Order: sequence, then structure tokens, then C-alpha cells
Amino acid sequence: MSKRRSNVLSFSAMVLALFSLLLLGAFTSTTLAAGIGKDGTIAAKRGKATTLDELIAMYDSSSCFECHQDIHEEWSQSVHARSVYGTGRTAATFRTAFTNGFMNWAYSGVEKPEDVEVEHLMGCAKCHLPQLADATDDVAKELVATIFDWMDAYQNDDMATFEKHQETLLDLNINCLVCHNRMAITHKWTDGYPQDGVVYGKNAGEHYDPNFPIVRQGPNMEASILCGQCHGLGPNLELDNPTQCATGYGSYLFSYITNGGDKTCQECHMLESGLGHNIQSYRSEVMAEKAIDWHVTARPMVWRDGRNVRPKVMVDVAMTNKAGHGIPDG
Repeated sequence: MSKRRSNVLSFSAMVLALFSLLLLGAFTSTTLAAGIGKDGTIAAKRGKATTLDELIAMYDSSSCFECHQDIHEEWSQSVHARSVYGTGRTAATFRTAFTNGFMNWAYSGVEKPEDVEVEHLMGCAKCHLPQLADATDDVAKELVATIFDWMDAYQNDDMATFEKHQETLLDLNINCLVCHNRMAITHKWTDGYPQDGVVYGKNAGEHYDPNFPIVRQGPNMEASILCGQCHGLGPNLELDNPTQCATGYGSYLFSYITNGGDKTCQECHMLESGLGHNIQSYRSEVMAEKAIDWHVTARPMVWRDGRNVRPKVMVDVAMTNKAGHGIPDG
């Protein structure tokens, strides 16, 4: 090998080594600064919640309400504000998933409520309560027990116990800190992990909240992928027992975008709708009108059948999906 070629290779190796060190240093500093490892905990609140009350306190966003009253009012009308409770049916479905699911699956390891762990609930909680990943298995057991006791109290007409558990379930929701901290950064190896004391928005600057004194620009706050983390590509194949639920983001990518669509989820569901943080779908008359074009024509006629002449109506119905994804979907 020539001396020149040897020098070139040596120089290349030095550059590669230097780049590797810089990359490692950047990654290490980002990880340490964020205060997060790969154990599922987030920087906003280090460690794991050990009770439902701790988990609720960990994601307490009440300090946001004073300055953002209008947004809070919008959000409080949304399904995000009651993502675990819903109308009551969502919480009841958690119990159904437990009794008809885990307890009937031969290899789930669940025979009774006391056997449940966080991983069992993530098929539902991945979207309805993603912060459950920041809690211990004791919290999963407490959540299941709360839902069972809430339903039993209703059936026994014990309204005091029913309302107590209902309040707890309503406090478990997708609030400000879930979207503006925990889920704000999708590509954590490239953009870093959510930081302690930081909320993420469209702009960066000072934030007049002693708990979260900094606002940083979130790389995905105006991108559909922020919503797509929960609103689905299809089966959650990363789970040990995959579930099929929302596929809205998948059809948005593979149908709407590929056919020339250019709007984001936020543009349709927050801005153009005028709903803001009261993010709605088919339950909203505004969104229903935006989603579908109806054309109905009807004409009267008579039908002769032998000696009988009967009046009839011919009705033609044409529906066009104007939404950016398949409907209905979640």
C-alpha cells in the first residue's frame, strides 16, 4: 500500500473517530441533560408514580389554567379531558377488556385483578392514558380496582362511592402536559427527550410559570405526527398482544397525503373548525359538516303491478368523504 493511500486512510479513520466521539458526546449530553434513560420515565417528572394520586399530581396542569383560561375552557369540552372516563362507557370498556380479555387469554398471566400490570393495560392506555407508562404496576392494579369499585357502586346505588371514583377517573386524562411535554417530541434520539421544567409550543421563550419557566419550540407541535402517536397507523404490533384500534393517521398518510392532500390534523380539527383545543370529530356538528358532502335527490313515481298501482319514491343518496382520512375512525 502506498504511503499516500495509508495517510488518506489514517486521516479518514481519524475523522470517523472524531465524528463518533462528537456524536456520542452530543447524545450523552442530551440524554443526561434530559435526565432520562430507556426505562420509560420522562424528564418532566423523574421516577415512577406509585399511586393514582401520584400519577395525577405528576401530570397536574392546573397551573396552566390561570393564564390560558380560554384554552382550558375549550379543552374541558373535549374528549381529551375525559380520555379514561369518556361518557362512562370508556371506563366500562377498560373493565370489559380485563374480564373478556386478559382473564381469558391463556398466556397473559392474569387470573384476577391483583395480577394486572402496566403492560396489560397499555393496549388501551397507550392512547387513553399514555402517562401510565410512568407508573409502577401497583398503579395499574389500583386503576383496575377503581374501575371495578366505581361500577359496583353504581349498581349498588352507592352514589357517594360512585362519585368519588368518578372524580378520580376524570382526573386521568390527556391534559396540557401530556401533549406539550410528554408527547411533544417524537424522535427523541434526534431531537432529545422532554426536559424538566419545559413546555413545548410553536415558539421559544420565557414562560411565566414557576413549575415550567421555559417554552421551547417543539419540532412536531404543528405536524400531524404529534396526533398520529395516538390516533393510529393500525395494529399496535409492538405490544405482546397487539390491538387494532384507530387507523386515522395511517389513512391520512397513505390515502389523503398520497393523493395530494396538504393539511395537517391541527389545521382541520383546531384552526378551520374554530374549535381550538376543543378537538372533536364526528360528535361535533361542525366537524360532521366538514367531513361529508351529502347529495340527496328524490322523485315520486307510481309502480304498476298487474291490476295494482302503488305510489313509490325513488331516492338517490351520494356521499363524498372530504375528511383527510377514513371515517368513522378515532
